[in-house]
Amino acid sequence: MVDNLEADELRPLIGPPEASPGLTHATRAQRLALIAGVLVVGWLALELFASVLAPFVAAAVLAYALDPPTTRLTRLGLSRGGAASVMVLALIAGVLLFALLLYPLLLLQIKLLATRIPQYAFLLQGWASEQLTKLQDNFGSDVVNDKLRDVVSSQAANMLSILLSTATGVVTSGFAIFNVLTLAIVTPILGFYFLRDWPKMIAIVGGWVPRRYADIIGAQAREVDRILSAWVRGQAMCCLILAFFYASGLTGAGLDLGLIVGLAAGILSFIPYVGSVTGGVTAIGLALAQFRDWWHVMVVVGVLIAGQILEGYVIYPRFLGDRVELPAVWVIFALFAGGAAFGFVGVMLAVPVAATIGVLARFWLRRYLASPLYLDAPTVDSGPPMGVD
Repeated sequence: MVDNLEADELRPLIGPPEASPGLTHATRAQRLALIAGVLVVGWLALELFASVLAPFVAAAVLAYALDPPTTRLTRLGLSRGGAASVMVLALIAGVLLFALLLYPLLLLQIKLLATRIPQYAFLLQGWASEQLTKLQDNFGSDVVNDKLRDVVSSQAANMLSILLSTATGVVTSGFAIFNVLTLAIVTPILGFYFLRDWPKMIAIVGGWVPRRYADIIGAQAREVDRILSAWVRGQAMCCLILAFFYASGLTGAGLDLGLIVGLAAGILSFIPYVGSVTGGVTAIGLALAQFRDWWHVMVVVGVLIAGQILEGYVIYPRFLGDRVELPAVWVIFALFAGGAAFGFVGVMLAVPVAATIGVLARFWLRRYLASPLYLDAPTVDSGPPMGVD
């Protein structure tokens, strides 16, 4: 990442300082205190500034993802600042083009969803009442009485209205709009500066690493970069391809809200199984409410199954494969834990932290398996000496 920087420029950033005549070796307590201090300061920074860190973390993620193509542009003769400008402007143009093309369709689908809410509520009420009637016929009025049936059916009718009003309140609240505008305006500006200065920042951080552990930490950092870059870029391609496939497939199958459901299923697929399960349940439920024949429902189910086959046997092996050593359970736990601890910032930092912890865990496991603590043979008790009772 620092190939395009001059050697004289890097030397004051990463070169080790001259040893002081009276310098002594660091003790184990000092090393542990340094590690603990860095962890505590990082944790406190996240706790105190999590509410304002979202655009900075998003810009850093953006710079990390766009650094390889930016570096290629610099090798073609562009300056680092010019290459960063080209990449950020290309990204903004792509997002705007996407929004201009899909915004009218998404707006129509949102209006359609708002008009269909009463119909879906009525169908849900009828289905709940029918199921409770069957339970009452099978188990008697002692288990399911008329009062319980009326309460459940009426509450089922109100569930979708409550969900709709809650979602509308969240989307239209001033604070949410302010946060979205802040991310949309500030993140590209910060992303440009991060992307322009990315090699220098990497060099500066590398210069802070203790010289005794520079080689080991550098090797682990490269391993984290290998896994993380494969996950980020591969998962981004998977999400885009699946969003396009599900949106076009469900819309082509005749599902009224197929565009919204397909895009949501594709975007949420970065969380293992969540995108496919959420999109599948939503699409099948909407198909059962919309269509009066099983043929159209089976077509929707076929689109979902084809998407799973495409993801499992084509997209995932092609763009991710064996390069990503992040188990699905570990990714899900990291995303939920990060969101619970630090909100949106925690979600964005979850995968990098999970990849780092995974690399460090494998490193220490290899050291443990090669250490006397693991390899020492058990002591054999030979019993009492000969001739002693």
